[in-house]
Amino acid sequence: MNEEIVNIDKVNEFVGKVMTDIGGAYAVLLSYLGDQSGIYKTLTECGPVTCEELASKANVDARYLLEWLSAQTAAGYIEYDETSNTFFMLPEKSIVLAQEGHPACMQGLFQLVVSQHATHEKALHTFVSGEGRPWGEHHSCCFCGTDRFFRPGYEVNLITDWLPALDGMIDKLQNGARVADVGCGHGSSTILMADAFRNSHFIGYDFHSESIASASKNADERLSHPNWQFVAAGAAQIEEGDFDLICLFDALHDMGDPVGIARHLRSKLKADGSLMLVEPLAGDKLTDNLHLLGQVCYSASTLICTPASKAQEVGLALGAQAGEKKLTEVLKSAGFTSVKRVAETDINMVLEAKV
Repeated sequence: MNEEIVNIDKVNEFVGKVMTDIGGAYAVLLSYLGDQSGIYKTLTECGPVTCEELASKANVDARYLLEWLSAQTAAGYIEYDETSNTFFMLPEKSIVLAQEGHPACMQGLFQLVVSQHATHEKALHTFVSGEGRPWGEHHSCCFCGTDRFFRPGYEVNLITDWLPALDGMIDKLQNGARVADVGCGHGSSTILMADAFRNSHFIGYDFHSESIASASKNADERLSHPNWQFVAAGAAQIEEGDFDLICLFDALHDMGDPVGIARHLRSKLKADGSLMLVEPLAGDKLTDNLHLLGQVCYSASTLICTPASKAQEVGLALGAQAGEKKLTEVLKSAGFTSVKRVAETDINMVLEAKV
């Protein structure tokens, strides 16, 4: 490298950006500790408090807590009053860090990131070798974090915006429809629909048996009516048919053979049925996605989504930022004659495909 052409100011500027990212990486891990230990929840409930008082209330070690509080204050996550030597959380920051179920709460995403660091050696081997990495081989925090991150968005949008955007679907659901939720994970989307439309029947499918067990447990706890079931089966192994609606929530891009699976699911729909595809919001070109959300999605895709696809038959590896054009090509290659975007949020697009 010819050092005479290096702009040292730009070097220092980039060092500052990298140091900010490093600080953020530590903040994510410490925030995960604050979530799992209950510190955030306790701090939100008790208001301004000294380190010793908070340690007693949260039942954690006071010396470690002081370092944690200092780091979190330096990061701007919590506040410190020097006069009273107390720490506290602003209500806006409490929503992001401590209010479970709020769409702005980031703890599910923190948990996802921590899960990847926990298995970094496997991630490195997968990345270098080009091998696939099955979904079930990830740390358990990956499954819990995925559900925690996506569930609030489904709670806000699924019943009130996404389903009404589908052609005639609300009437079908109110009168009694058959619905398949493919790749349902811990079942949050299935449970929301089953609770809202009690005349319809909902089947959640996932090839990860541990997630299906969690989904069944969650449904037992949240639902009082028997209009649901969960089945441990991959999308290509679904035998039931005659569905009015088949849903895939943030799942198709993880599948090895999305065209073949979409074709199989099409065969399970009624003639006037719909497939609802919810995928990460992305443009069709790389340059469309060079922003913070794109960075997060491409990063998750490198570690989770693309390896999951490559671990399966065909291994098409769509990636989490496939974009509407490519997703439409997949669905039309599977035999769907009509594909259109019917809704979107800041992080998701919703496509409806018709036979």
